[in-house]
Amino acid sequence: MIDLQQALTVAVEAARSAGAIHLAHLGRDLQIRSKTTYSDLVTEVDGEAEAAIRAVIARVYPDHAVLGEEEGLGGGAADAPFRWIVDPLDGTVNYAHGFPVFCASVALEARGERVVGAVFDPNRQELFTATRGGGAFLNGQPIRVSDTPGLTTPALVSTGFPYDASGGRNLDLVARLLRLGIPIRRPGAAALDLCNVACGRMDAYWEIGLRPWDSAAGSLIVQEAGGTVTDAGGRPDPYGEMIVVTNGKVHAELLALLTEGAA
Repeated sequence: MIDLQQALTVAVEAARSAGAIHLAHLGRDLQIRSKTTYSDLVTEVDGEAEAAIRAVIARVYPDHAVLGEEEGLGGGAADAPFRWIVDPLDGTVNYAHGFPVFCASVALEARGERVVGAVFDPNRQELFTATRGGGAFLNGQPIRVSDTPGLTTPALVSTGFPYDASGGRNLDLVARLLRLGIPIRRPGAAALDLCNVACGRMDAYWEIGLRPWDSAAGSLIVQEAGGTVTDAGGRPDPYGEMIVVTNGKVHAELLALLTEGAA
């Protein structure tokens, strides 16, 4: 067993530490390079922020495994019962251009179950948190998903696009919703998209090709705020090829639109 409140305190400290690094470097000349494609960027801030997160976790939980976007799996053994999943700078492309939509995301899994999540937006000084069974919060205040009953009410929906050419598939889905007059946004930081659903700013979100560090913390926050998180098949899997996240009331409708014509 693990004390979830203690683990949440660690997650919050780690996320805030990364956010402080974001702000300290924001607007300065950055060392920017590409990873998988020319548009998949990484900066020295990503690495520095992940190192800070890992240091905070290791100080309290030296035996826990840590899966990070920049350094992969490290810390404890690969089969350790506790695994932290961290994105030190979600929205790196935004950050590199000075577009103020980015965050740090820190989650803890206990034996494969997400039990703690913290997402910190340093620009707005907004801290989203959740523990399994303990509810979801924004700066310490409880949050809930929206009550929007249907997509054409209209709902406000967000999405994102992968860095490779598979983004064309999502363009078809975007067009499908736009033809119905459903407003769509593309902020560019998956963890914040999830948190925006959790606090009712958005009614739904979907994306193809996320990695666990993109969705681990935010998906728990959505669920604890009363929302629904599935894959395209309706299974409760936040790590599937497509993640579909809603306030619950529009979930079946959105799933039907996203999978229309699928084999």
